[in-house]
Amino acid sequence: MTKQTGFIKSAKRTIALERDAVNSLLDAVDENFNQACNIILQNGGRVVVTGIGKSGHIANKIAATLASTGTPAMFVHPAEASHGDMGMIIENDVVLALSNSGNTPEVVTLLPLIKRLGVKLISFTQNPLSILASASDAHVKVKVDTEACPLDLAPTSSTTAALVMGDALAIALLEARGFTAEDFAFSHPGGTLGKKLLLKVKDIMRTGKNMPMVKQNALLTDALLEMTQKGMGMTGIQQDNGRIAGIFTDGDLRRALDKKLDVRTTPINQVMTANCRTVKADVLAAEVLAIMDDKKINAIIVVDTDNKPIGALNMHDLLNAGVV
Repeated sequence: MTKQTGFIKSAKRTIALERDAVNSLLDAVDENFNQACNIILQNGGRVVVTGIGKSGHIANKIAATLASTGTPAMFVHPAEASHGDMGMIIENDVVLALSNSGNTPEVVTLLPLIKRLGVKLISFTQNPLSILASASDAHVKVKVDTEACPLDLAPTSSTTAALVMGDALAIALLEARGFTAEDFAFSHPGGTLGKKLLLKVKDIMRTGKNMPMVKQNALLTDALLEMTQKGMGMTGIQQDNGRIAGIFTDGDLRRALDKKLDVRTTPINQVMTANCRTVKADVLAAEVLAIMDDKKINAIIVVDTDNKPIGALNMHDLLNAGVV
């Protein structure tokens, strides 16, 4: 057997073992899991997740997943908790402790303190008779038959199973809370989803002197000058009453030149696109992107309730804002 073949065989064995470990969790999602969810929902505080070693890394990730899906959570290292960080845990919090054996000394040491604080304790262990499980208000059994490590020593299948159970807990709570995509966006304002669900037209549109606009009685040459100065590839056309009359774009310019019209004498209202597509300032930027894609346009005028122009934006603005 070549080394390359051995690598592939080992990898497939590892994946198969961890897949089986995850599949075995289905039987562990029982009344104890249901009780754990109810404890978190009813207490209304934060979930303080703890664990040490590899379980600590998984605990940290579970805390992050809970926090980003509508359940306030944080990670506390059990060793640090014994040296002051227990002060982070307050009334109505719930402690979620991870320990494969359920007898990890650093975690077990915290049990009297947790009980003294009077907060609820949930645990993920493989042993329902362990010290940690016995002290818990809800114990979720996360047991695997064997680690993916051929020595059955390095935490592999067990940590994967704990991570998946944490995801199951987070998503069950998400659904129970009615957590929405917009709620998720508020937890991720810097991400693409956050920008698509939070940014509105008014946040990125160009206004005032930066908005290209000429009067309806202007000449084509005036419109070209405005387009050049504002650099949006278009200009809005405004009626005498202040309402939008239309738009003049690069495409309209090409059509005017094809007709051999004199740019110095042609009124802009003869070559503009009347009844142009407009949007309101409170529309989501992502919706404007969809409109522009659908209409095959690169810029759009923003109007108020009286159909008076108050801003403008183009595809570059959406791109710079991270919406595209």
